[in-house]
Amino acid sequence: MITLRHDGPRPTWGFVIVSVPLGNFQAAGHDVKSVRMTDSEGELDLTKDEPEDSVPEPAPAAGDRPLVVVENVNKHFGELHVLKDINLTVDSGEVVVVIGPSGGGKSTLCRSINRLEPIDGGKILVDGKELPKEGKELARLRADVGMVFQSFNLFAHKTILENVTLGPVKVRKQGKQEAEKHAMELLDRVGIANQAGKYPAQLSGGQQQRAAIARSLAMKPKVMLFDEPTSALDPEMVNEVLDVMTGLAREGMTMIVVTHEMGFARRAAQKVVFMADGQIVEENTPDEFFTNARTDRAKDFLSKILTH
Repeated sequence: MITLRHDGPRPTWGFVIVSVPLGNFQAAGHDVKSVRMTDSEGELDLTKDEPEDSVPEPAPAAGDRPLVVVENVNKHFGELHVLKDINLTVDSGEVVVVIGPSGGGKSTLCRSINRLEPIDGGKILVDGKELPKEGKELARLRADVGMVFQSFNLFAHKTILENVTLGPVKVRKQGKQEAEKHAMELLDRVGIANQAGKYPAQLSGGQQQRAAIARSLAMKPKVMLFDEPTSALDPEMVNEVLDVMTGLAREGMTMIVVTHEMGFARRAAQKVVFMADGQIVEENTPDEFFTNARTDRAKDFLSKILTH
């Protein structure tokens, strides 16, 4: 232990940094794992003694920490109980596909994750923070959760480029030039950079949905929610949107996808969640779910959709 004595007035700063050639102390056989400064009135600790075998805890690797946690969530529409004690964990970088019959609660769950639908009980956490009920904190947390709907919801009076840059400029307070540069990169990424100056009505449905995906990505979200993003598209436009989503999955984007596209679920998901009657009936890997479903309800559902 090295003790430095200060005989002048007591320091008024919150801390003092002392530079000492430790080699001299080590050569004299002193313990230099900690340094303690004292003055004439008492001792002021500058450092903590560390045990020799102290090892800092490693940071969680991608995929090892939960990014979205849904705990005992319930939701009613009047007397209809649409979400019943829902529990779901989505890790960072994980792609979770939610499937099941219509009216099973899939879309309500998706919309509840960024509180577009308020819940009646339980809690939802995004990146360790519980969703606030309202106010600026909710707005800030929503900025980290991108969402793509069945309908494209683009502003008809703004160009595609303006649609994509609006959120970053208004919410993230990004400079216009920086926002436009990033927007063009995203539009190129989804294959419609040549449509940047056009208005939504001038684009096909598939192009508009890809613009909606680019708009969500422009906010640099931690997780993306997709609520049946291909259900409003003509059949020939479905694949162009699914290709973009598959690309995002391969790049490690955390995604929760409500869809009836079983091919996408097989190809891109790490986990399949089967919902029916407001409950999560089964949760499994795609291979296990599609080849060896455990519950009769899931088997019945698959027998109807995979035979056509």
